[in-house]
Amino acid sequence: MTVEDIEASKAPLMDHLIELRSRLIKALLGFGVAFIFCFFFAKQIYNILVLPFVWVAGAENSKFIYTQLLEYFITQLKLAMFGAGFISFPIVATQIYKFVAPGLYRHERNAFLPYLIATPVLFRCLAPCWFISRCGR
Repeated sequence: MTVEDIEASKAPLMDHLIELRSRLIKALLGFGVAFIFCFFFAKQIYNILVLPFVWVAGAENSKFIYTQLLEYFITQLKLAMFGAGFISFPIVATQIYKFVAPGLYRHERNAFLPYLIATPVLFRCLAPCWFISRCGR
């Protein structure tokens, strides 16, 4: 990196804060959209997560009850949050990288690129494999 590249990438504090705010807003919008989507399908997600227990215990022994008034709603919120975190992780990680990348040297950006590409791919591919392996026990 040359001195001209360093000088071209300098910005005052307010520009950095504005950039950080825009990146955070984009990441939170991605999380919010994923949360709404997961909350809409919370019952189906719950049924998928309970499926291994139903296989082991049997359908007649797997009746679930709620002992508190808001327990069902809180369970749906938790499922939606975890699902939104899972779905929106590539968006959040990309926004973090786009905020940090201008401060990195070229060779540091090139070293980081394989991880940036491999993380969402492996995240999406290996999570279902983990779930399938847990169901077989």
